[in-house]
Amino acid sequence: MYEADFLRQVRELMSVREDPSRLRQPRFLTSSGVELKNAYTPADLEGQDPLRDLGRPGSFPFTRHVQPTGYRGRLWTMRQYAGFGTAEESNARYRYLLEQGQTGLSVAFDLPTQIGMDPDHPMALGEVGKVGVSIASIRDMRVLFRDIPLGKVSTSMTINSPASVLLSLYLAVAEEQGVGLEQVSGTIQNDILKEYMARGTYIFPPRPSLRLITDIVAFCADRVPNWNTISISGYHIREAGCTAAQEIAFTLGDGIAYVEAALQAGLKLETFAPRLSFFFNAHNQFFEEIAKFRAARRLWARIMKERFGTSDPKSQMLRFHTQTAGSTLTAQQPDNNIVRTTVQAMAAVLGGTQSLHTNSRDEALALPTEASARIALRTQQILAFESCIADVVDPFGGSYLIESLTDQLESQAAGLLARVDELGGMVAAIERGFPQREIQNAAYQYQRQVESGDQVVVGVNRFAIGSEAPPELLRVDEALGEARRKQMARLREERDNGAVRSRLEALSLAAGGTSNLLPFILEAVKAEATIGEICDSLREVFGEYQENLVV
Repeated sequence: MYEADFLRQVRELMSVREDPSRLRQPRFLTSSGVELKNAYTPADLEGQDPLRDLGRPGSFPFTRHVQPTGYRGRLWTMRQYAGFGTAEESNARYRYLLEQGQTGLSVAFDLPTQIGMDPDHPMALGEVGKVGVSIASIRDMRVLFRDIPLGKVSTSMTINSPASVLLSLYLAVAEEQGVGLEQVSGTIQNDILKEYMARGTYIFPPRPSLRLITDIVAFCADRVPNWNTISISGYHIREAGCTAAQEIAFTLGDGIAYVEAALQAGLKLETFAPRLSFFFNAHNQFFEEIAKFRAARRLWARIMKERFGTSDPKSQMLRFHTQTAGSTLTAQQPDNNIVRTTVQAMAAVLGGTQSLHTNSRDEALALPTEASARIALRTQQILAFESCIADVVDPFGGSYLIESLTDQLESQAAGLLARVDELGGMVAAIERGFPQREIQNAAYQYQRQVESGDQVVVGVNRFAIGSEAPPELLRVDEALGEARRKQMARLREERDNGAVRSRLEALSLAAGGTSNLLPFILEAVKAEATIGEICDSLREVFGEYQENLVV
């Protein structure tokens, strides 16, 4: 990029010598351990080739953006994650958010739904509707999307182990609305590998789980072409405590595993790769986060081109949703969370996200109130329509700092991916506990910094106040569990149980073979089989995953 003599002069004339005694801390480090200098110069970009490493927005290696016009043509999708209590309550919240200008839906499910259990299961006691909406059958799904045209609204569903069931429920309701499957658009998270690493809402062992994922990919490639079949998620890995470089590496490592599984299942790369999407965290360290998104985009493009041999630009693009960092929210002085979320959202937009969720100020205490959800949405709208940061594509492109950080994060992530390859790939690495240990060690180091005061958390370990008035919180009615149990009893009395048994038996038989399971699951949900019943049928064939403790 620059001649050697010029770089030598830059180092001699532009370097800054600091007096350590005058600095407020001995070292300035990013979460990934990159030491930040006093100032950055062209010498920090030695070896970078703008044509090779940056290119134009919308062109390989997509460092600057996946679209040539960025947000000048179309803003990111404002997709607020929401869901609580009953399908009726969540439906009302969705319609409210759409009325307030939200441009896409994002569904949060409660824990029983996430692990494939009906609300009348003994283990669901006390958890029904608490962290998301309770869904058990097609009756609930009809209510959840009542008066919401599924042919016009894009929906994201954060669901993993039972993703095949929730997608089938969604498609069945779309068909009831008269919407063709080719018109349906949205995303299911459907990323099981990160559940074993960081989140824990798994049901089946890794290998049958991968089969379900490839079945979804194949089914949607054929019948639901506008559906994103996987949202490969670094978000929850970061929430568990990893660094920015680890978030890139383990997320893309999962993506590699899914591509390999689909290819082994006989799918052609260009039929499914363009519908892969990613889900990242937007954390507090502003410059590192912008660089993280750029580095991830460039590294994935190179992986798809060099490892998998595709020249198709759509298969090389890393398109991603972002959510601001829930782990940074504090119960103390919750209004401070509005500021944290704004900084994180700006990093996501400047990094080129395709859609965005901004957390609400009260989420460290409870599910967000309607007022808090509105402020979170308004944060995005102010950034989009008042700040002008969406008017230039990749505005930090060419910054010595951002380009240097992008290079270093890509290099660190590539090194971690090489280690994963040495262990036999991501599934083998998870089985041996490698990413789990890396995440645990990073989380431990961060917690030590907070406890020592080296990492300031405003309102917690510095600038605390003695007493605070408790904010108004959203509370889920404790009677909901009993009401849902009664609804389940009524469902089992009113439906055609013979048809349910027949569909579940067909599903079990197919699970023991090699057929694509999506058509069997779709028929089962149409017969009013429940999520728990369908997952139990698969449990009998696949077994359940038992976690190995990582030490």
